[in-house]
Amino acid sequence: MERYKNLGGDSGVVAYEIGDDFIKVRFHDGSLYLYNYQSAGSNNIETMKELAIAGKGLNSFINKVVKNRYASKLT
Repeated sequence: MERYKNLGGDSGVVAYEIGDDFIKVRFHDGSLYLYNYQSAGSNNIETMKELAIAGKGLNSFINKVVKNRYASKLT
């Protein structure tokens, strides 16, 4: 997994992993979630990928837009 840059300084996200049609997101509490095209929509996943790479805004986007539309909780 890639370490999330957290340029905003207050993100709950610590790491991510990007695939063709998914993103895995690890949060401060150690939980790991899989979001994919089927669960959250392709446009949202692509936005999440961009935010993850940029290192800013991912946690807010998840909280405001994607919410509980994850495919599975992995840990």
